Amino acid sequence: MALPGAVDPQIEVEVSDTQGHLAIDPQAVTALLRRVLEGEGVDRASLSIALVDDTTIHAVNRRHLAHDWPTDVISFRFSEPGDPILSGELVVSAEHAVMLARRVGTDPWAELALYLVHGLLHLCGYDDLAAPDVDAMRRREGEILAREGLTNTFPLVDLTEAVEGERESVRWSDRI
Repeated sequence: MALPGAVDPQIEVEVSDTQGHLAIDPQAVTALLRRVLEGEGVDRASLSIALVDDTTIHAVNRRHLAHDWPTDVISFRFSEPGDPILSGELVVSAEHAVMLARRVGTDPWAELALYLVHGLLHLCGYDDLAAPDVDAMRRREGEILAREGLTNTFPLVDLTEAVEGERESVRWSDRI
């Protein structure tokens, strides 16, 4: 029951899973994203999550960012800052999550959760292009993953060693 004058949270999450590398529970993905959004003070959102393989994310990366390699997550924000509803899409490579989880000896779900959290924080306005912003984003990712009881693999992997391993975000409207 909502309090008088309170806004009921309206968070819509659509999960598409076209990959075959990791069994995914769409309800677990949705629940994680809702908890992250609540923690960020977002009570209205419309999100699309595409769980894909490396071949698919490679094609998305090449088409929208002109980067010719697979990556872990790409964020597309459809809404403008200050819009009443946060709207966006995350394209996430489950294959990349499985590969990196094996490499660092952690749970593939924890790695995938990191990608989901990272991409969602981009949609919420976090950035990781400049030093102070990177620190704030990494700190927030660590807080969220710790609260979820999940391993944060960012400190475990030197991204310069990863195969073209970069976290990416782009505004959809800037690329069409």
